[in-house]
Amino acid sequence: MLPGLRNLITDVPGILVGNAQDAALKSGATVLTADKPFTASVHVMGGAPGTRETDLLAPDKSVARIDALVLSGGSAFGLDACSGVMDALHEADRGFPVGPVRVPLVPGAILFDLLNGGDKGWDQNPYRALGRAAFEAAAGEFELGTAGAGTGALTAMLKGGLGSASLVLDSGVTVGALVAANPLGAVTTPGERHFWAAPFEIGDEFGGIGPDTASGLGRSQQSRKVEAIQKLSGVPLPPEGANTTIAIVATDAALSKAQCQRLATAAHDGIGRAILPAHCPGDGDLVFAASTGARELEAPDAELGQLCHAAALCLSRAIARAVYLAWPEPGDLLPCWAEP
Repeated sequence: MLPGLRNLITDVPGILVGNAQDAALKSGATVLTADKPFTASVHVMGGAPGTRETDLLAPDKSVARIDALVLSGGSAFGLDACSGVMDALHEADRGFPVGPVRVPLVPGAILFDLLNGGDKGWDQNPYRALGRAAFEAAAGEFELGTAGAGTGALTAMLKGGLGSASLVLDSGVTVGALVAANPLGAVTTPGERHFWAAPFEIGDEFGGIGPDTASGLGRSQQSRKVEAIQKLSGVPLPPEGANTTIAIVATDAALSKAQCQRLATAAHDGIGRAILPAHCPGDGDLVFAASTGARELEAPDAELGQLCHAAALCLSRAIARAVYLAWPEPGDLLPCWAEP
């Protein structure tokens, strides 16, 4: 298994991704769509998710395909990014047909970035416009790091961000991951140079420094993020109240909704390998899985296991790339990995 040409989720043929962000707001939205409706499901392992239209992705629900997936900052305000995407899809006459009308189906998930130093004193919710702009920007190439839904993301010790990675299996099937990393936990080991995901790095996609050789790792619960947010707000806050890692894994393998749900479930291993701690009560950790259905599998039950493994590997690498590629902006609460 090797990365695709771009090492992005858009290496999956037919998948497009767009970002929109506001530097003053320190927030943004990211939209994944495709050239035609696609199969999708979801699995939530965090204790505090913020979502829209995720119930219809359950395998027993009647809707077979959707039009787009949204990752957004803004906490519950950010769910309105889905409305902006719906507006654009409606104008394009795309959506689930119900008699003479079409209803765009746009599930989404949000992360909390309301206390990150950005200007949140808006008069009108900005996320509807950000969602639409992200959809209209959807393409094969898109920016990582301080972009889209990862614009205002923070990890325990460093700035978070938007990350992506891909793998092409020996069968020719492509798997990719897209993530906005804003976790309670740390993406780096103590000292902030080595990534927890280092054993899964391919080449130097996030610095090529390699694994931390120290022992006894993982016990520290220090969080610059909590300290900075509490200082900014001026009041004590629970340490688990401002987090979440939200992600999408995608493939061109033809999968059912049930198989997509299994893909999403297995991909959470990628979060657990790249972030410590993960899946905490105050995290809203969530993974969508999408299938364009372009490639029929010869032995779906047997091949699904390899797809699940590849999805978890891609997600670990995408999380590390999100932090590695983040860049500094005025008013940041935390440093970037690349800063001395």
